[in-house]
Amino acid sequence: MTETTDLTTLLLSRIRDVADYPEPGVMFKDITPLLADPAAFAALTEAFAEIAVRTGATKVVGLEARGFILGAPVAVRAGLGFVPVRKAGKLPGATLAQAYDLEYGSAEIEIHAEDLTADDRILIVDDVLATGGTAEASIQLIHRAGAEVSGVAVLMELGFLDGRRRLEAALAGAPLEALLTV
Repeated sequence: MTETTDLTTLLLSRIRDVADYPEPGVMFKDITPLLADPAAFAALTEAFAEIAVRTGATKVVGLEARGFILGAPVAVRAGLGFVPVRKAGKLPGATLAQAYDLEYGSAEIEIHAEDLTADDRILIVDDVLATGGTAEASIQLIHRAGAEVSGVAVLMELGFLDGRRRLEAALAGAPLEALLTV
């Protein structure tokens, strides 16, 4: 069995399906059992840290909220800084904001622009790539702050929602790496 297959098997075994959450007909992928298992969490962190190093990242950006849980240890493991992208109104001081559309309505995220420089290459980390709206808005924010995106790394990609296609232009050739596709 290959190392990738071992990692895939381990991660999948620690993700719980929760039927009809948050609404009927949705099969929610709960990562809390993965986070509770130190071996699985360490393996996930190591896999993301390898992506950070391979893509030449200088900082990791985590998307609220599970991207904070996953991204911060990746940054520490890779020896990089960590920068949170938050929902609007959650960061003190001067921020850059980016609005984006949701299926029903819109949302806005923010970042402290002074935490990024023109010399930074950013790996964006999150738990799930669904439609790609939040990831696309974060790419736009990073570019507006003057930094470059080295890639996007997610634990799971919900392939049927086609978020990857939405991100292609914004990524401009930077890799999108999903450890699992469901």
